[in-house]
Amino acid sequence: MPRLSEVIAELDALWPPERAEQWDAVGTVCGDPDAEVRRVLFAVDPVQEIADEAIRLGADLLITHHPLYLRGTTTVAASHFKGRVVHTLIKHDIALHVAHTNADTADPGVSDALAGALDLRVTGPLVPENNLGRICELDRPETLAEFAARAAKRLPATAQGIRVAGDPDMTLRRVAVSGGSGDSLFDAVRAAGVDAFLTADLRHHPASEATQHSPVGLVDAAHWATEWPWCEQAAAQLDTISDRHGWDLRVHVSQTVTDPWSSHHTSPGAPN
Repeated sequence: MPRLSEVIAELDALWPPERAEQWDAVGTVCGDPDAEVRRVLFAVDPVQEIADEAIRLGADLLITHHPLYLRGTTTVAASHFKGRVVHTLIKHDIALHVAHTNADTADPGVSDALAGALDLRVTGPLVPENNLGRICELDRPETLAEFAARAAKRLPATAQGIRVAGDPDMTLRRVAVSGGSGDSLFDAVRAAGVDAFLTADLRHHPASEATQHSPVGLVDAAHWATEWPWCEQAAAQLDTISDRHGWDLRVHVSQTVTDPWSSHHTSPGAPN
């Protein structure tokens, strides 16, 4: 069995920590470098539900995309919900490792996994300077409505579902995708000349301005749903590493939906 430090060295080669944004918090949050690793769990969010799942699974290492302490902390007291996660993991000898923006810009990275889940052919990065997002081609032209239906079918189900802006009958041939929050990328989307952009967390004003600026279709999925495919991609990468080294790791992907929204209601509208 490998030691945690050996596994982390391989993970850092996949997602170099120096490629993370300066504001980010990636790397190992807790764990003994000399501890043996037999079973690994991948998930998007380091929340209590996932920590409890790691215990039930008998995992030695939990790898998440989102950081536990993005803005730092002065305490890991169990009286706070994040401290409780740390205490839970340490009590059960489970290490926690985070790959966030360094996984976004990796090759393959989060957006490659999203494109793969949608069965799109990647032709290049949306933002070449930092390898962020992906420009993709469809196998055959389809309408914006058909593309949104594809996303709804292939991405994990969430309360939000899929929101669409633009002419549902417009024809798409090239699209851009970016896992996670993507409304800061509209300039790159316009420069790429794509027909539609699939991402998450689109806010009112940036989305409104984008649709007024050019006839690009917008497909807005839940943040968690656009990043969950990375867990499967990352697990497959670790499986390959394990086979190469003869580690015989047991690698799992959490199916727990940790998207914070729990239900969706359609408003009948205010009276005229």
